[in-house]
Amino acid sequence: MNNNENLSINEGKGTAAIPQKSIRTTQTLTTIVVVCCFLTIMAEGYDLGIYGAVLSSLLADKTWTLTPIQAGLIGSYALIGMMLGNVLIGTISDIIGRKWSLIICLGIFSLTMGLSAMATSPEMLGIFRFVGGVVLGGAMPIATAMTIEFSPPNRRSLMNAIMFSGYPIGGVLGVLLSLIFLDDHGWRFLFWLGLTPIVLVPILIWKLPESLNFLVSRNRRKEAEAICMKYQLDLSSIQKTQGKTESKSKWDALLLIFSKLYIRTTAFFWLTFFMGLLLVYGLSTWLPKMMVQAGYPLGSSLSLLLMLNFTSAIGALGAGAAADRWGSKRVISIAYFAAAVSIALLSLKPPVVLLYPLIGIAGIGSTGILIILSAYITKYFPTHARGTALGWASGIGRIGASCGPILGGLLLAWKLDISVNFYIFALAALIASISILFVPVEKNRLI
Repeated sequence: MNNNENLSINEGKGTAAIPQKSIRTTQTLTTIVVVCCFLTIMAEGYDLGIYGAVLSSLLADKTWTLTPIQAGLIGSYALIGMMLGNVLIGTISDIIGRKWSLIICLGIFSLTMGLSAMATSPEMLGIFRFVGGVVLGGAMPIATAMTIEFSPPNRRSLMNAIMFSGYPIGGVLGVLLSLIFLDDHGWRFLFWLGLTPIVLVPILIWKLPESLNFLVSRNRRKEAEAICMKYQLDLSSIQKTQGKTESKSKWDALLLIFSKLYIRTTAFFWLTFFMGLLLVYGLSTWLPKMMVQAGYPLGSSLSLLLMLNFTSAIGALGAGAAADRWGSKRVISIAYFAAAVSIALLSLKPPVVLLYPLIGIAGIGSTGILIILSAYITKYFPTHARGTALGWASGIGRIGASCGPILGGLLLAWKLDISVNFYIFALAALIASISILFVPVEKNRLI
């Protein structure tokens, strides 16, 4: 999916020479795109996060008698679907456009939440989670690509972090609603609530613009001109950028990421994505159950999951600003290392005064920093290869994401000492912290 080409908003021009009205108009466009993508990703965060919040309730449901291994498999189905969706939805978006692909993804994964609420067996729930995962996997890269395309070049990490903070905020919303409704209304009610984001579809149809790079690549000049006229953008600069990218085929991009120059970069990005996503989805699925196993009541365990998601959102914003200032690689490595230390310390069953800060640091160094990692790889590779590089890295990462819930289920089923569970996830964070340091630093590139 070649959807990460750069729209250079005001790039190469001094702001003093640009009318203030034009600056305000382009800022309005950036805000519209970021808000629309934020709302979509927030709904996605709720969809994926709610499973971990209701998992203890599912395991306690006597009508299904789930084992931890079965529960881990169901949790992984959505993530396996996401891996497939990275490829399928990317191809579809190249045909129908970024805007309509994102809208379709939002509509379908909302509907699958309602269907999950009506599931009459674990197998049926797994099927609906898988189908929802396919479109979830397509929504993430499209939202990332559109946010970066419509953001000023020197604020791409921050804008992407703001947009992607919707994911942990959706997780926070899921945990809050679980604390309020789970005991009295059961897990099905929480899935029914996941259907409500479908009301966002008309808003996206009305407000979200189509990717200008897509329109130019499909010779839909009049539509691109209408958007540029509305938001006072320079279509000629977009055509110039697109002209350069059209000379590169998708095979060229694929050959480039495996070339002698980039193979080391590709390998260590893949390893970082694999471990990073294993950490994110392993923790978000099993943290409440692990804390219950460690002796904490379910209510307190859900509060810890709330802390994990809340700090992910806050940490992503701070990490985005830090990455723009000090470099993405340094910030990513430090965050993963801090998460590794924090998760390992959780095995010592610390007092509450230390417990919540440790969970908070783990949240920043798992979900929060993943946002910066996605922006980093998008900026790192040449324009024509960015979509391919992100798509392949995300696909490898989804393998790690699928392993996370399964691994957590296996560890609990084997009834090992609870400290082993924490050490395994801490090791994943440590490997991610080290592997990102092996990505070469290229001169004259903002990374």
